[in-house]
Amino acid sequence: MNYNLRKPCADCPFRTDNDFHLTLARAQELSRVSSEFACHKTVDYSGEDGGRIKEKSEHCAGALILAEHMQRPHQMMRICERIGMYDASKLEMDSPVFRSHIEMISTYRRRNKRRA
Repeated sequence: MNYNLRKPCADCPFRTDNDFHLTLARAQELSRVSSEFACHKTVDYSGEDGGRIKEKSEHCAGALILAEHMQRPHQMMRICERIGMYDASKLEMDSPVFRSHIEMISTYRRRNKRRA
């Protein structure tokens, strides 16, 4: 997976300024940012088996920014930083991305209650 994206796409589930639909359970899982998470725009959804990560798939910038906000980079972020594949200083940290796991969960909890 590549680490070239600098800001989240318009449809990123980690953005605070859109109404992306996730179940609360999925939001809880994603907000932990404990492993690599590909940007949905770089995943191959053409097969019947769901999305496949491709050689040119990119790590989701929103997930990277959230992990950096929480000061909890996952292991691959740290490894890729050491070998020059990832540079946190290039992320657009002022992007509208959740600043914590708790903020993301609270927001998706409210969004899901509104939909019910």
